[in-house]
Amino acid sequence: MTKPSHLLIAVTLSLVALLSGAQPAGRVLPTISLTAGVHLISAEVAADEQARELGLMHRRGLEPNHGMLFVFDPAFKACMWMHNTLIPLSVAFIDADGRVVNIEEMQAQTDQIHCARREVPFALEMAKGWFAERGLKPGETIIKGLPERARTTKN
Repeated sequence: MTKPSHLLIAVTLSLVALLSGAQPAGRVLPTISLTAGVHLISAEVAADEQARELGLMHRRGLEPNHGMLFVFDPAFKACMWMHNTLIPLSVAFIDADGRVVNIEEMQAQTDQIHCARREVPFALEMAKGWFAERGLKPGETIIKGLPERARTTKN
């Protein structure tokens, strides 16, 4: 009987992590506390290309009031998709002042593109329906606690 190679063990552990809904090995994103009106949000921050590209792919669920904040520096007309994303999500595209530009409802495991209506420095993904269930709508300045880095970016 031969010993399993280190590569085989690493691949097996990575698959177990992905199937369990955990983050891939080595991927630990900072978390930020935000408020949306009276609601507290715990959001992982995806501020680099690799983190934004992976987003919430392969997750099997989100804890209540948890999501992911995508930071775009400089701001641009961001678009999101749900390739390899197992849970339906809502995305709010947010300007530098914390005002919601538009909210899109996204189905799991689709390649449909959902875009901001104009350039934005932020997008916040939450469980599908999270914004609507709380009466949060486009045009409202609701998101507080956004990172300063992109807040100074002009729209």
